[in-house]
Amino acid sequence: MTFVAVGALPNKRCASDPLPTSWLKGNIDILAPFLVELFNQSLSTGYEPAAFKEAYITAFLKKADLDSADARSYRPISNLSVSSKLLERLVVNQLLEYLNAERLLPEMQSAYRAFHSTETAVLKVMADILLALDRGDIAFLILLDLSSAFDTIDHATLLEILYGLGGNLLGWFQSYLSGRKQSVKCNNARSLPTLVLSRVPQGSVLGPVLFLLYTADLLRLVEQFHLHSHLYDL
Repeated sequence: MTFVAVGALPNKRCASDPLPTSWLKGNIDILAPFLVELFNQSLSTGYEPAAFKEAYITAFLKKADLDSADARSYRPISNLSVSSKLLERLVVNQLLEYLNAERLLPEMQSAYRAFHSTETAVLKVMADILLALDRGDIAFLILLDLSSAFDTIDHATLLEILYGLGGNLLGWFQSYLSGRKQSVKCNNARSLPTLVLSRVPQGSVLGPVLFLLYTADLLRLVEQFHLHSHLYDL
């Protein structure tokens, strides 16, 4: 699995990586045993290496026509090492396999999962409205937009949701969320690192799946009022 995951890596490099991604992919035959041992030790002990939890933030304009002088116009992207993202990718594959097998992900959640695109979300919402009108019902469309959605995640609440995983796996997620540090990089300048007390990293592999689990109960809340609901992310 490690060979496949490394081969699927984009040829991007984080400034904190000791060697370019292309070198990692070109020498995977030699490096794979060390990576496998490192990842197995991490998962079996429930501990993510501290070096994997350090990121530098690069700000990108959300849209070209936004005010570049307004901090709210930017999306902060966490640049993480390739090794940490590789470990996250392996965890995500196993986590999604478990969640799909146990049907723990809400069906009406689009994005960040196979066969659940934002296009299918639009089709589902339009179908619900047209069917309601065909029955002679009155249809209302209410939209809730979470700004900087990944920043709204509280670590303690997320760990309560993940509690059913148990054992070392729950310990690994607790280690993944705790002790994370980030600094802001602009041109050649870089700020001092600060501790991240909430949120999941924007630009991480695992972050989107954790966000799906964090918001899953919102659908159940809406359905208690006999309303049709659909969650999607852009």
